[in-house]
This record gives sequence, C-alpha cells and structure tokens, in this order.
Amino acid sequence: MSQTRAPRLFEHRQFVRFWLARLSGVSANQMLMVAVAWHMYDITSSAWDLGLVGLFQFIPALVLTLPAGHAADRFHRARIFAVCMGIQAMVAVVLIMATQFHFASRELILGISVLLGVARAFQMPAQQALTPQLVPQDMLQRALAVSSSGMQVAIIGGPAVGGLLYTTGATTVYATCAILLLVAGVLALMVRYQHQEAHLAATWKTVLAGFTFVWHRKVLLGAISLDLFAVLLGGATALLPIYARDILHTGPIGLGVLRSAPAVGALFMSLAIMRWPLTRRVGHRLLAAVAVFGVATIVFGLSSHFGLSLLALVISGAADSISVVTRSTLVQLETPNDMRGRVSAVNSMFIGASNQLGEFESGATAALFGAVGSVVLGGVGTVLIAAT
Repeated sequence: MSQTRAPRLFEHRQFVRFWLARLSGVSANQMLMVAVAWHMYDITSSAWDLGLVGLFQFIPALVLTLPAGHAADRFHRARIFAVCMGIQAMVAVVLIMATQFHFASRELILGISVLLGVARAFQMPAQQALTPQLVPQDMLQRALAVSSSGMQVAIIGGPAVGGLLYTTGATTVYATCAILLLVAGVLALMVRYQHQEAHLAATWKTVLAGFTFVWHRKVLLGAISLDLFAVLLGGATALLPIYARDILHTGPIGLGVLRSAPAVGALFMSLAIMRWPLTRRVGHRLLAAVAVFGVATIVFGLSSHFGLSLLALVISGAADSISVVTRSTLVQLETPNDMRGRVSAVNSMFIGASNQLGEFESGATAALFGAVGSVVLGGVGTVLIAAT
C-alpha cells in the first residue's frame, strides 16, 4: 500500500512546492537561531540574555498569534507564508550589515528577536492550515507525516550546518540564511490552491473562535496543554551555548550538533509512528513519553560528557515527538477548513509559549541557580507534571 501511495502524494505539485518551501525556510530559521544564540553569548556571556532572546520572540507571538490565525482563515495562506520568509530574510541581511560594520550589539539582537517573533506568529497558523488544502482528504495523514519528517530533517541539518558555517564567520551563516529564506518565499508564491476568501469581521468572537473550539474539545486541549508544560519546564535549548562552551568544551560546531540531536530522535520516532501508529492506550503512552522526556533532560543537565549529552538529547527528542505527532494529527483531523487558521493559531501559541517562554525560564533560572541547576530542576518539574 505504501509503495502505491508515496508516488501519488508527490504527484501533487502544489504540495511538493510548499514542502520544499517549508524545508528551505525551516533550515534557514534553524541556522539563524544557532548563529544568533552564539552571537549573543559571544557579546554578553550572559545566561540571562540568552533567555531574553526567547522572551523577546515570545511576546509578539503571544500578542499577534490569534489575529494571525484570523488572517490565515481570511487571506491567501501561501502569500502570508511568503511574507514571513521575506521578513526573516530582511533580519538576516541586517545581521550581515551589523557584523560587517561592527555595530552588532545586545540591543540589536533583542530587536531582531522581536521581528522574528512577529514573523513566526503569522507563519505558523498559515503553514499548518495550508497543507490540508494541497492534498485529497484521504491522503492528509500521510502528507502530515511526510511534512513532519521533512521538517525534522531540516531541524537536524540546519543547526549542524549553521554551527559549521559559523566557524568561518557569522556573516557566512547569515548570508546563507538570507538566500534560503528568499528561495522559500519564491516557492511559496508559486503555490496555487482553491482559496475562498472569507469575509470574517475582526470581532472578539471571530478572533477567539479557535480558542473556544479547542476549549470545548478536552482531548485536544489536554494534549496541547501537556506538551506546553513539559517543554516549558524541560527545554534546555536556550542554555546550549553555555553547555557547548563552558561545560562540554566544544565550539560552534558542537553547538550545532547539540541543537540537532533532539531532531534526530524526533525523526526516528516519527518514522516509527508512521510504521506503527499509536492506536491503543494513547493517553498512557503520551504520559510515559513526557516522563521519559523529563528523565532525559535531567541526564543531559548532569552530564559533562559530550557523547552522553548527545544521547540524552536524542532520547528527549524521540519522546517529545510522540506528543508532537499526536497533537498535530488531532488538530488537523478534528478541525473544519474554515477554522483551521484560528485553531492552528491556538496550537502555535502553545508551541511558542513552550519554546520561547521556556527559553526565558531556562535563562532566568540559570542566572539564579546556574545552567546545570536550571536544566535539572526543569527535568524534575516535567517528571512531576507527568506523575500528577
């Protein structure tokens, strides 16, 4: 069956174009995040400032995500995605100039973090809501699985390549990012689908409709909330520059490898789920996966050996992938098309809270208890969430 369905899926040219656009855009974004984090730590050597990078991305995402979901249900989703790629390309160009003319600073990096947060706020609902319109309904689950696998490849390769390129200078990374983001934008503009313009009045009721939809579907709300608290407490991404330079004693290449490690685990787990779908005792397996994520985070926090740290991150990524796949499938299959943008906005708000706000939480607690204390406390908190 899989041998006959795979060619059919990739015969849908619009899906392939958008898949390539996302692959290029996510790769560039991951490279950009590695370079910005290392650049900030080079300038300030401050765990607090690494946390602020996440916070400054989260605030605009929090404020704008629900209006962005409304926009994704009203306007052409591929064009919204293309504009977001353009904004991020502009950020990369600004960073090139700042590096070349020596005006890169803490304040500049925090300012461009706000722009990245704005772009992410509009990008996430649009890209999540678009895929179901590019393939037939009976191929949606496979399309989502293929999209997820492709994104994991980008998340694996992007940081590793970004760390490698950073050894030749920050400008090289930023220039590569700018090119990839422009390619992603052009590919997105080439995507065609049957867009039916929705004349939705921008009222509180229509903007908050996605949140209301999720609130009344407790299984969906539970899966999203569990992922939020697990990654919020257990994420250690913001502190990886500290671990790479001061604890594991490796450089930008090591940082890129560390950032890629969770995606390696997530890729293998997503492939395993494609082969053996979660159809029974899904709730129990989801809770077990969150507990494993927390334990792996504790091991990473205590490790001073590069190999053990990599293994812990791979396991954490595999465990987190169970939550991601479950949540993504529920969101797309349970939501009607005219609501997908707003429901996807709620989903992306929770994702943003767990990632960007989690980075701030990590930086703040690291400033108080040190990097190791911050990561270990977060891992313990995640295990307790699963236990309760």
